[in-house]
Amino acid sequence: MALEYRLILTGDTSIDQVAERAFPDASERPIGGPPRLTVDHRESYGFIVTVLPGRDGYLDLETDGGSWVWEPKSYVGIQFRLDKFADLRWAVTNMLGVVRRALDTGPEDATFDFNGDILLFARLDGELTKHRRTWWEHYSSGDRSIPG
Repeated sequence: MALEYRLILTGDTSIDQVAERAFPDASERPIGGPPRLTVDHRESYGFIVTVLPGRDGYLDLETDGGSWVWEPKSYVGIQFRLDKFADLRWAVTNMLGVVRRALDTGPEDATFDFNGDILLFARLDGELTKHRRTWWEHYSSGDRSIPG
């Protein structure tokens, strides 16, 4: 069974712009055409990436304090499917590098979740709040790469 993570960035930014921000090296960038871009980075990073646009989203995610609902009007999602055979610490560290680039290059409100169920962080009005401290402690190199 694979593990899936998802970064949601609100707004009307195009999937091409988000892919370029997350993967500045054109040779690593997801390719395709609307409505989705994808790239297989299992050998080099331990995951497959898909970039998709969305409208009228509905997220119901678990936090340390219970359920949290968010309804972004328009957004771009970066989905990471981690290879079950990859070294998870290595793959998560690589994934969080991509997440960090996407966050650092835009001001959007954002969420980052695990398996579409557990909120790992939310950035709202520029303030990033981490959830599931035990997850961040387990992936300490990732914890250092995402301030908050």
